[in-house]
Amino acid sequence: MSRIGKLPIQIPAGVEFEITGQTVTVTGPRGALRQEVPSPITLERDGDVVLVRRPDDERESRSLHGLARSLLWNMVEGVTNGFEKRLEIQGVGYRVQAQGNDLVFSLGYSHPVPVKAPEGITFEVSTPTRFSVRGIDKQKVGQVAADIRRLRRPDPYKNKGIRYAGEQLRRKAGKTAK
Repeated sequence: MSRIGKLPIQIPAGVEFEITGQTVTVTGPRGALRQEVPSPITLERDGDVVLVRRPDDERESRSLHGLARSLLWNMVEGVTNGFEKRLEIQGVGYRVQAQGNDLVFSLGYSHPVPVKAPEGITFEVSTPTRFSVRGIDKQKVGQVAADIRRLRRPDPYKNKGIRYAGEQLRRKAGKTAK
């Protein structure tokens, strides 16, 4: 049995968990999310607890069991608390500014780099070198943060670029003179 898949999903107060066939809709104080559950996986609701079941021990069923439970738990967590990725910028002259709901980066290029906020995502700039990406969909928050990080990846020689807060980089020595 999957260690993740067999755990029950506790539904907190103020969250609606609706199962219609293989479609699950979770509505909470921060918004609503929808997800299709893969076909061999079934859901059982018992009051404020949802159990994810698999029909057999086939390889595909086992792999989808934990995945389905994790996706549903992330939906419940997202509509209650939301998700956040913090990023920081290092480098002389590198900075970020908020313009309405969007961000504008100065990353050493000859032009500023604008980033529009996708639907359901908000940006918060705390200092010119620190900002965060927030939303209720964990996958979308992670993808937007990864796309922003890709604008100027951390350089292993000078440690310049956009990185996740607390990310440890391995510094390379570079060439040595003779």
